[in-house]
Amino acid sequence: MYDAIPALDEAELRRLETEYCSYGDTVHYLPDPKFFTGCEGSYMYDAEGREFLDLQMWYSAVNFGYRNPRLNAVAARQLDTLPQVASQYLHREKVELAAMIAQDAQKKFGNKGRVHFNVGGAQAVEDSLKIVRNATSGKSLMFAFEGGYHGRTLGASAITSSYRYRRRYGHFGERAQFIEFPYHFRGPKGMSKEEYGSYCVQKFERLFETEYNGVLDTKTGQAEFAAFYVEPIQGTGGYVVPPKNFFIELKKVLDRYGILLVVDEIQMGFFRTGKLWSIEHFGVEPDVLVFGKALTNGLNPLSGLWAKEELINPTLFPPGSTHSTFNSNPMGTSVGLEVMRMLAEDDYERSVAEKGAYFLDGLKDLQKRWPQIGDVDGLGLALRAEICEADGWTPNKALLDQMAEEGMKGDLDAGNGKSCGLILDVGGYYKNVITLAPSLHITKDEIDLGIRLIDQLLRRCAG
Repeated sequence: MYDAIPALDEAELRRLETEYCSYGDTVHYLPDPKFFTGCEGSYMYDAEGREFLDLQMWYSAVNFGYRNPRLNAVAARQLDTLPQVASQYLHREKVELAAMIAQDAQKKFGNKGRVHFNVGGAQAVEDSLKIVRNATSGKSLMFAFEGGYHGRTLGASAITSSYRYRRRYGHFGERAQFIEFPYHFRGPKGMSKEEYGSYCVQKFERLFETEYNGVLDTKTGQAEFAAFYVEPIQGTGGYVVPPKNFFIELKKVLDRYGILLVVDEIQMGFFRTGKLWSIEHFGVEPDVLVFGKALTNGLNPLSGLWAKEELINPTLFPPGSTHSTFNSNPMGTSVGLEVMRMLAEDDYERSVAEKGAYFLDGLKDLQKRWPQIGDVDGLGLALRAEICEADGWTPNKALLDQMAEEGMKGDLDAGNGKSCGLILDVGGYYKNVITLAPSLHITKDEIDLGIRLIDQLLRRCAG
């Protein structure tokens, strides 16, 4: 028998982290990241019992609230029945989950397809790159957006617009040409949102006018690029919402030149925007759709993709084309199946739209009172507030960093004599955007509290 190991205090844990933990797998936004010891619903708790309203929910992985009783119960049942099985065998949950996702996609997009699982968003993006290259005779050039984020593995970082993720490692096969995204707040002045969307498409389409633009063999009509990787709403880029006409016009160009559309729904999927997939708001059908994060409400690392039959059928993409020991594991697929059932039973489309509109109204009210909020926008419960100088335009990363740090102190006034902290996520091209991804089960009282706490942070840091 082993002797019981006493719990270490926070000072000793920080010493051990400094000495033994790789910082490469950690996002150290603050000098001393918070230790949390509990969670429930929309809240996280530290060792002193202080509560923190979480408005980012593990980067939109916990869409259905921490310790969701229904989903936790499924995980517990699976743990007691079939928690492990090698992927050379089958289990019911994998097949049912794949069928449910594929049947929904066929109904919405009009194309039969198949679902392929993996263990994380970046890994699913890697799988999609294999599918795309396989279907286009090995083409390794991709289009992607400025501000786009698709992961930090070698392939995924090649189509992510931030060079810092590639700087020390170089390229490994894939290369991307980054195209302007219609980020209207920082776009050309004097254009409506829709006009700017059309402008960006026209600018992209000019690449195909002559062979000297380097993307098209005008004699054969063959493009050198295999696919365009898109986030319908940019995630790490700052929850930028494009105009409704943008993807319809873009897809026409892609279809004309035989370029596949790969939609990354890793952060915006599973009703973050009020639809199962955010691309549903924009009237186009993807060739490949990648998903992850909220599929298991953060209880298990499971991701996947849906692709059209002609791209992923067993003749073209046979067994062993890509593999991970833990892909389609029963713990993850059982929870994912329950998530899909839950989404089918309740009217998330209505509730997310209503809560999102209510939250956005609160942000607009804050914007009227604080010139430092240069822009607010949102779709469903994917919301943004861009923090600027008092001119309402110049990015103010320092102010947002200070607000995020103050929010982690846990001493904001929550009313009724209670204190509360606030967990904010930082994003955007200039790292000056509060990207808000609250629980889809957040209450209006919690939304009101979030608005009040942001107001307090602005008064503390800017007032």
